[in-house]
Amino acid sequence: MFGLKKRMNLSDIDILIQSKYMEGESDPASDYYVFAYYVHIHNRTKVDIQLVSRHWIITDSDNNVEEIQAKGVMGEEPFIKAGEIFYYNSFCVLHTSVGSMRGVYGMRSRDGVCFDADIPIFTLSMPHSLQ
Repeated sequence: MFGLKKRMNLSDIDILIQSKYMEGESDPASDYYVFAYYVHIHNRTKVDIQLVSRHWIITDSDNNVEEIQAKGVMGEEPFIKAGEIFYYNSFCVLHTSVGSMRGVYGMRSRDGVCFDADIPIFTLSMPHSLQ
């Protein structure tokens, strides 16, 4: 996401995401499925980092793809201190009961090193739809 990149040991940045189908917000009869997702970013490096951008790739089970690129998350560009965990949650809407998300966070260390942290793919699914 940045023009100049240096390598950081990305194995020291753990990104864990859990998703949840939001039944009360969804309307399956209208092909409207809402999913919340909960993100934990653990900075196990020895330096503070800042989450400055995100690039999401959202795919539904009909292979429709939506890409979202924006600054930070939830209107912020948070700093994550060395050893700390940053938490946030958000949501997305699909027109199918199953889909997936993956992407990249653009990061910058306090000393100006820019790098991408891959967001692992995770599934969005209405309960019992993958049986």
